[in-house]
Amino acid sequence: MKALIPTLGIVSFALVLTAVLILGTKEQKVGKAKPLGWWWTLGLAMLAGTSYTAAGWPFNIVPQLVMGDGVGLAHAVMPGISLPGLTLLVLVFMAWLGLTRRQVAITGIILVHLMAGAGGGFGTLVQRIHAIAMHFAS
Repeated sequence: MKALIPTLGIVSFALVLTAVLILGTKEQKVGKAKPLGWWWTLGLAMLAGTSYTAAGWPFNIVPQLVMGDGVGLAHAVMPGISLPGLTLLVLVFMAWLGLTRRQVAITGIILVHLMAGAGGGFGTLVQRIHAIAMHFAS
């Protein structure tokens, strides 16, 4: 028996999650659905970020620019700072700055790209999130 919804694919999955994040993080309720909560927004942003990472070109152009230029700039300003250090800095930024849900969504997608290159526990977490995204996309 065929599935009700055919295979979605990783690119479509990323685009659908991005649409959900854009529409679900509006501050005012417009439609029937409620706005996403903070944790839902962060979780979906992480799934979207790993989906974009898995999709490859042309979606990896922006993360490569951020990673290359951002890490290079961080090394110029603070010699000795590492990618895991930058990742932890973004996590602290998200936790205590009081971001809106839309800012959490954008920062969450960037965070996943930083985590992917950081290795260690952060890299393992991204691999697990990637596996979840691939499961939902197929």
